[in-house]
Amino acid sequence: MPLRRTVLRPLATAAAVLTAGVGLVACGTDSGADDDAIHVGTSPGPYSVLFQEGIDPILTDAGYTVEYTDFTDLQQADVAVAEGSVDLNVDQHTSYMENFNNETGSDLAAITPIPTVPAGLYSERHDGLDAVADGHTVGIPADASNQARAFLMLADAGWITLDPDANPGLLTSADIQDNPNNLDIQTMDSATIPRSLADLDWGVIPGSISYSSGVDPQLQHFQEELRPELILQAVVRSEDADSEWAQAVVDAYNDPAFHDFLAEENENDYWFVPEEITPAD
Repeated sequence: MPLRRTVLRPLATAAAVLTAGVGLVACGTDSGADDDAIHVGTSPGPYSVLFQEGIDPILTDAGYTVEYTDFTDLQQADVAVAEGSVDLNVDQHTSYMENFNNETGSDLAAITPIPTVPAGLYSERHDGLDAVADGHTVGIPADASNQARAFLMLADAGWITLDPDANPGLLTSADIQDNPNNLDIQTMDSATIPRSLADLDWGVIPGSISYSSGVDPQLQHFQEELRPELILQAVVRSEDADSEWAQAVVDAYNDPAFHDFLAEENENDYWFVPEEITPAD
């Protein structure tokens, strides 16, 4: 899937609004009661912020009322979407959504890919990939999805080789065929990696964590090549995928006003934007 790379400056003001929980709608609300209301379940990270800053104004201009429920983690938001207390979440990729559906018996559906912050390889101790040396410590996320991404990134960086028959979405340390630098690869909670960089030689940090932690982008020395299943998506219940309001969300991500917003804010190679998201004629 071809991608074009663009960049968006972190949006601190909107992040503060999300943290404060402005515009919360109580769980259990009948999200279908008002055809002009779209209830969004927000999760920590840049994607809900991007929605509030860039998409909400377009939907408001189209006559919709956008209301928010702030969740502390993505699984809570997905449960709310599945149960119907909110309509939409914009904080997950296809792989996560499919795993959630399989594990819970839910029927969530992706309606459009959206701009995505790729994971990166960071270091406070070293100036570039060539500095890697025998026995260096590398912190990678412990959760299965991001752990697999980390192993792929280390392979793309030329630091390890992987079993060519391994499932790229389910990689573990057992799939490493060669580790010539005897890297000490340590799994840890993603959120702890940014503040552990002083104690690590290298750390693989997912995009949403690099955003929320405010890690210095100058410390990033390598960036993942996003696979299609890791591109972020706007996610709804399958029964709502063809609704007018869902199409309005899709249209908003293709609206010239949204792309003008991106063009004004982009810097430092922050976002990948899927080729499918293009300004409407």
